[in-house]
Amino acid sequence: MSAYPTTQPAPPVAGPPPRVAGTRAGRASGRQTLLYVLLALGLVLVVGPFLWMLLGSFKPQAEFLRLPPTWLPETWTTDNYQRLFQNLDFPRFFGNSLIVAAAVTVGNLIFAPMLGWALAKLEFRGKRFLLLLVLATLMLPASATLIPLYVLMSTLNLVNTYPGLILPFLAGPLGVFLTRQLFLGLPDELLEAARIDGAGEFGIFWRIGMPLAAPVLATLGILTFLGSWNSFIYPLVMTQEPSMYTLPVALATFATGQYQADHGMLMAGSVVLVIPVLIVFVLMQRWITEGVATTGLKG
Repeated sequence: MSAYPTTQPAPPVAGPPPRVAGTRAGRASGRQTLLYVLLALGLVLVVGPFLWMLLGSFKPQAEFLRLPPTWLPETWTTDNYQRLFQNLDFPRFFGNSLIVAAAVTVGNLIFAPMLGWALAKLEFRGKRFLLLLVLATLMLPASATLIPLYVLMSTLNLVNTYPGLILPFLAGPLGVFLTRQLFLGLPDELLEAARIDGAGEFGIFWRIGMPLAAPVLATLGILTFLGSWNSFIYPLVMTQEPSMYTLPVALATFATGQYQADHGMLMAGSVVLVIPVLIVFVLMQRWITEGVATTGLKG
């Protein structure tokens, strides 16, 4: 026998159960699948109505009255577009919408930055109250101001005129808020250096503030144009003669009868109405993200 005592090996210590290698990967894959499903559902909800409108513009009136409804037209026709351009004074209505939308957009690009600059960089009595008033106006629904605006325009004899459709919206609260948020982020040292060099307040605003605000102004212009182009309730109330109708008002007025609407003509008119909006958005969409992100840098 050996002189040294024999030692028994220690029993293995029980450790945690081995992890399944694919557990984490499986969870990540499940989350990704769920995300794709939600995105696909959102895409259907967004694109579905547009496809229904586009396909419906090529349907005859009889197919709109069928139950259950069909997506694809059984009989393809361009009669809805022909009647749209023949029965409506389309160039006149399109021109009215373009004049109003362009004037409101230009007005917001000029006056909203001025107000935003004053609220961000100038000191004057009542500044905080004016800012609260702008924010309150931003949160106020448009229907709440419809009747007061109509009474005001009627008192000024501006009903059924271009100024009556344009003047109330030349400096919207959204534009004032967006430009103020941007100008708050400009360093005061930059402005002081410009003042030392002899620049006046308007020169500082025009030569420094406005160029730096280009992304926000582009976003503001897009949003303002889209809102004015698609506006319906206010032009409907303010226009009393067909010669002053904007395109949405004309479509709703002439394509809707007393007992039955002309669905095909409404669909065709809606397609024509949305084309300028899509063109503007596709060409300028990168400015929207950049401008909105810029306004959130400083509160």
